[in-house]
Amino acid sequence: MNYQWNYEPPTPEEKSAAASLSLELNVSPVICLLLIRRGITTVQQARSFFRPQLHSLHDPFLMNDMDKAVERLNLAMGRKERILIYGDYDVDGCTAVALVYRYLQQYYSNIDYYIPDRNDEGYGVSKQGIDYAYSTGVSLVIILDCGIKAVEEIAYAKSLGIDFIICDHHVPDAELPPAVAILNAKRSDSTYPYNELSGCGVGFKFMQAFAISNGMAFSTLIPLLDLVAVSIASDIVPILGENRVLAYHGLRQLSSNPCVGLQAIIDTCGMSGREVTMSDIIFKIGPRINASGRIQNGKESVRLLIERDYDKALEQAKQINEYNEERKELDKRMTEEANILVDLMPEMADRSSMVIYEEDWHKGVIGIVASRLTELYYRPAVVLCRTGEIATGSARSVSGFDVYKAIQHCSSLLENFGGHPYAAGLSLKVENVEKFCEMFEDYVSTHISPTQTRANLDIDAEISFVEINHKFFNDLKRMRPFGPDNPKPTFCTCQVYDYGTSKVVGREQEHIKLELVDTHSSHIMNGIAFGQSSQARYIKTKHAFDIAYTIEDNTHKKGEIQLQIVDIRTKEQEGQKGE
Repeated sequence: MNYQWNYEPPTPEEKSAAASLSLELNVSPVICLLLIRRGITTVQQARSFFRPQLHSLHDPFLMNDMDKAVERLNLAMGRKERILIYGDYDVDGCTAVALVYRYLQQYYSNIDYYIPDRNDEGYGVSKQGIDYAYSTGVSLVIILDCGIKAVEEIAYAKSLGIDFIICDHHVPDAELPPAVAILNAKRSDSTYPYNELSGCGVGFKFMQAFAISNGMAFSTLIPLLDLVAVSIASDIVPILGENRVLAYHGLRQLSSNPCVGLQAIIDTCGMSGREVTMSDIIFKIGPRINASGRIQNGKESVRLLIERDYDKALEQAKQINEYNEERKELDKRMTEEANILVDLMPEMADRSSMVIYEEDWHKGVIGIVASRLTELYYRPAVVLCRTGEIATGSARSVSGFDVYKAIQHCSSLLENFGGHPYAAGLSLKVENVEKFCEMFEDYVSTHISPTQTRANLDIDAEISFVEINHKFFNDLKRMRPFGPDNPKPTFCTCQVYDYGTSKVVGREQEHIKLELVDTHSSHIMNGIAFGQSSQARYIKTKHAFDIAYTIEDNTHKKGEIQLQIVDIRTKEQEGQKGE
């Protein structure tokens, strides 16, 4: 990969501050520099960052309408009303439904859950879902990870005598639905100190408030944190503030004592007996939970996540694993077809965005294809398919560009839309697809910067191999969990050489297994460069080159450190690090 390396050497002031912090914390100055550049400048801030505490979570009653939500829930339980837990079909929605259902089921039995069908009902609150609630005697719906734009649908439910409590984290419109309570820290009148919770996170805060109102210990909520961590990682929300606390403790729960359903997924993935990381969730656990909603119905994932019998859970986990294999095949085929379509569109080279429309594509996989196109072409991408007279789409963005605002700019052409800065969903009449392409491109081309449309690699620090030891790596791991706003640090080392034993590996000889030395020491470092076998010939010439990498555990040799090479820069390539 020919990345543009972006690196800013530390200023004298930063070096001095890092050295001072290093002495007080007994942590490498390099790690302290990383902290300082993340806004963590004092010993107390660093200690809080390294060891997030559950007692630092915000009072849930600071959230608008929380008192109303708890009062209505308590009233429903006191009256023995039938309650429906309703959520989106993605990971965030399924984990949120499982969390609220599992917690309330301990104290209340007249409760059900509902996940809309992606193909038949689409995203969010559906009339079909409300009719199901009415037909089963439901008088209170707790809706999670969606609902903030369902003005007409919730008005319809209200006419049937059904109340709604909305727990959402998507950006609201000016008009809010006529719900009993709306828990959403992105409301324009929000009084809550943190507005980046996942949908599952909002559900957790609701249960925290419910527990407080009924005198239940906070410890009763801790077993739910594994689900919150899965939602935070999968929904790509910032890993700072309250999310960092929830993710940190959620990962501990996930690694030590996960719920039966998540344990079954972990075992199916072959991750038993080891610490689970955010990357494990993103690449292994999350896609399997998602696959159910993409291929069949998200209700199957919820059923797994609330299962108490391990043997049953394992069978269900194997089933959604099969869905995931099917999803991967669809993903591969549709991405290949999308690339062919791009090749047939000569005007694409001059556009800042891409909109791909193929009537027969599978609705459940278009979001993944949009992500693939964004990664490949470095521009915001929208992928659309057709259901009847409606085109349904998923949008994904490049770093730093708010695709939700771009979609919002086109709202006059849309039937529905919602999402986040990096991912959004939309639907529109088929006849408006062409107009949408032009309006979307018009907005993107005037708001995106040139640096956002190329492969950029931000380097956190330049170090030598002699600095990489077990203490350094252990200190680095204290910065976990990594994610948006707290990215995994990328380092570079310049003028490194092949020790003489590097070789091409992989089923298709596509990777390089490296043993390297740098010019500052005789220290030998092991590394793996995935998909970069084209550089092997140069490496074997014994000429020096620069590497950018992250530092990882060697999964094949316990206790060893390994560099995961992100990019290899040879002297033959133009554009050294920095600009």
